[in-house]
Amino acid sequence: MPIQVGIIGGGNISETHARAAAGIDGVAVAGVYGDNREKAARLAASHGARHHDTLDSLLSQALDLVIIGSPSGRHAEHGIAAASRGVHVLVEKPIDVSTSRADALIDAADRAGVKLGVCFQDRVKPAIIRLKQFLDAGGLGPLILVDARVKWYRPPEYYSGSRWRGTWALDGGGAVINQAIHTIDLLLWLIGKVRRVSARTATALHRIETEDTAVAVFEFTNGALGTFEASTSAYPGYPRRVEISGREGTIVLEHDQVVAADLRSSDATSFETSERDTNASASSPVVSDVAGHRKLIEDFIHAMRTGGEPRCSGREGRRSVALVEALYESAKRAETVDVN
Repeated sequence: MPIQVGIIGGGNISETHARAAAGIDGVAVAGVYGDNREKAARLAASHGARHHDTLDSLLSQALDLVIIGSPSGRHAEHGIAAASRGVHVLVEKPIDVSTSRADALIDAADRAGVKLGVCFQDRVKPAIIRLKQFLDAGGLGPLILVDARVKWYRPPEYYSGSRWRGTWALDGGGAVINQAIHTIDLLLWLIGKVRRVSARTATALHRIETEDTAVAVFEFTNGALGTFEASTSAYPGYPRRVEISGREGTIVLEHDQVVAADLRSSDATSFETSERDTNASASSPVVSDVAGHRKLIEDFIHAMRTGGEPRCSGREGRRSVALVEALYESAKRAETVDVN
């Protein structure tokens, strides 16, 4: 029998999840539920899956796992419901919009004995994996400075056409938690834990409850300092860029490729660099390339079969939400905040 996958959600990211799952041998998109009945029904029909009018109906179907692409503020609610039925749970980023909700979902998965993973596809991209291995091996020596920039643009209709984007209740924030959280997870994965953060945020361009512009300084536990910028207000939008400097040199990541490796040692030639990708998702919210999500789903299914941990577990996914919470709290209080 193929692995039976249920899709929760009917928007752009759920289409990505469904296409990614359908592209894996031995996997079938079996059922779809979403609050937007029309979109969910259309997505189900396009994959020959059953459409369900309620979450309970979907979870009554024989499923091995669900992939959750509902609004961020409902991830834990939907994941807990699935876990309670003994169904494995793979959640689109973020795991939810607060650490308390993340903890509730993690606890529910533990009690049910099911796997819980979070979609951070940077963790399965070959160039980034090589970079992590290089950093873990001490290739840059002690790390000194990190500079991360997510200067993207979203047009007004990106927010005005959605009931949940840019709201505190369902998005949990704005540019930081929705767009730049991939980069926050990347920094935590590559560099390590952040001890303290000092941040400022603004709603500079869009008519939304939350921020569309943010800057922050991170103090990492390993002694490195980091600067961080995130926006959906930087027209026309630019590829994500991360610069990492240590005693042995500097490596620059643009979008998801290493574009510069300036190292003191002869190992400089061992790091292949790529042409800058000017076609990154800086201005479009639609994920056209599903390869990253497909690898994440394959990795998650492997964890289901072997009893191992997925590439980004629920506890790993919680770390980025904890840092975002601290960033927002720092901006609200206008002072440096410890990260819990």
